[in-house]
Amino acid sequence: MPLTLADFLQDHDVLASLNLPEGQKQRLVTILEDDFLAEFLENVITASEDILAIDPNLERRTILELAAAKIVKELKAEAASIRLLDARTLKMLSFGSSGLDEFRRASTVPVSKSIAGLVVRQGSSIIVPNISKDPLYQSKKIIATKGFNSLIAVPLRIPSFVSDTDDILGSLQIYYREEDRGFSKIEVILAEMFARRVSHVLARKKILDLKKLNDSKEKITDNIFIKLSKREGIKLKDFFNLIMPDIEEHLHFLCCLLFTISEDLKHIQLEAAYPLDKTYYEPGHSFTIEHHPAFWTVVHGLKEYADLPHERHHPNYLLVKNPGQSELTSSGLRAFIKEHDIHSILMVPLRIADQTRHILTFYAADQKQSFTEDEIELLTFLGKEIMKASTLEFLSDTLHDFKNPAIAVAGFAARAIKMAASCKMEEADIEKLRRYLEIISRESARMQDIALTISGEGRKEVVDLGRTAGERFILNNEVLARSQRKNVTIESFCEEGKLLVLCPLYSLERVLDNLLNNASKALPPDGGRLTMRCYQEAGMACVTVTNTGLIPADQFEQIRKGAVQGRGLNIITRFAQTNHGKLEIDKTDKDTVITIKLPLHRH
Repeated sequence: MPLTLADFLQDHDVLASLNLPEGQKQRLVTILEDDFLAEFLENVITASEDILAIDPNLERRTILELAAAKIVKELKAEAASIRLLDARTLKMLSFGSSGLDEFRRASTVPVSKSIAGLVVRQGSSIIVPNISKDPLYQSKKIIATKGFNSLIAVPLRIPSFVSDTDDILGSLQIYYREEDRGFSKIEVILAEMFARRVSHVLARKKILDLKKLNDSKEKITDNIFIKLSKREGIKLKDFFNLIMPDIEEHLHFLCCLLFTISEDLKHIQLEAAYPLDKTYYEPGHSFTIEHHPAFWTVVHGLKEYADLPHERHHPNYLLVKNPGQSELTSSGLRAFIKEHDIHSILMVPLRIADQTRHILTFYAADQKQSFTEDEIELLTFLGKEIMKASTLEFLSDTLHDFKNPAIAVAGFAARAIKMAASCKMEEADIEKLRRYLEIISRESARMQDIALTISGEGRKEVVDLGRTAGERFILNNEVLARSQRKNVTIESFCEEGKLLVLCPLYSLERVLDNLLNNASKALPPDGGRLTMRCYQEAGMACVTVTNTGLIPADQFEQIRKGAVQGRGLNIITRFAQTNHGKLEIDKTDKDTVITIKLPLHRH
């Protein structure tokens, strides 16, 4: 490739055939560079920056529509549309457009028989000079209705940032009026570059959404811990009303209901509602499942994925996209949703051992067609926490009944010991009675200890420490990159599958997030190094985070002894102690080193 425009023109056959004097050649180069290329590149850079400046906090559809409008203007096109792949149905979903407001496009097109699908399958751009002659473009009415005859289709890719989740793929289609239009290389290159800028904005949105999701999960966990730290029992209704405002920020619902299913799966009862003034059912209302098709479907019918005209069946939820037309809604509910402008209903089953025990129901003003992975993850997390609250409520009631007789047994056993000591009995009999009663007293005290400690334990499961640490490290890195810190080196040495521990997953995630967040904040302003290492040592699974920067000497020893602890360190310390592990804090000449050690889980 020539280094300069002058070199390119000097070697070009066309310019050589003109036999221009050297001065005119140089003048031509100057005109092209100064009068055309400079302005052209400036416009391209400005357009690119305009796309990058789109607010990533907007809804994804809004971002795509704004980007499409900017691309149409810059490429002097007539319209643009964006479709994203639904990997479950293998259909391309309409996800925003510009210049097509009055044109009713198909909401979905198949991957195998569409231009958008071919772009996704090939991962490269496609030029369609004449729409009427291309068999893959199904909606020929766009020619007569809008006067569009040609298009460029370029690929989109939205990174997931999660190891077990695929990137979101899509296609940007740019329409022109000219028939049999020839597209230059530079037009295709510009379209692809703008598409990559759109992907960059969506990637930033994904990072912010992950951060927001993590914050919401932490807030839910904090609310539980606050109630437990005050020695308050967890009541399902109280917990439900406590966390719903945080969930409302993500799902934008009008009302949320929590139902409980009977043991025989025949009856359902409303346990809680938020807010109370917008619910179709009254709290405590009970009814049969078989006479309510939507509830019956959630309890018995969510086995396979199905996208129907008025409903979407998903193994993790039922979405009634059009409750006014759906056969799953009753006549009374239809009247209620019409009165309150409800346009979609989401129902999420909460299961224990594959059996639905509760149902979360959301009424929404928007006519939702689907849910993002982040929304599903938040709903899944919410469901798990509600099940924990339900379990804790049950344990709290059970332990209340369990603790009192334990105290009584211990008290009367102590009295019997005292009485036996004063009775006139054979020494051997007295000693035997005393020994028996001491056993009763000791075991009764143990019952009290169990009653007082069991409600504080989270639900433990086998967790891959390397995988979990790696995932939290990736999320922290994206947040760190968003902060635009300079001269920061980050490295992770965590292998999956080798370090299994038994602990609450979300508690571990919360601890790792605190650890990495503290380490990131402690990096010096001029940069530094942050590393995470997972390894095995003396039967313990260890994760060590090292960051440039030292804790002040007057605080270091106090922190090591536990005398001075911030909120984050307090959370980490409590987690390590609760799960029979250790927290170690050390330093080198330039670095702070914090290690969490947990017992390895043995199969």
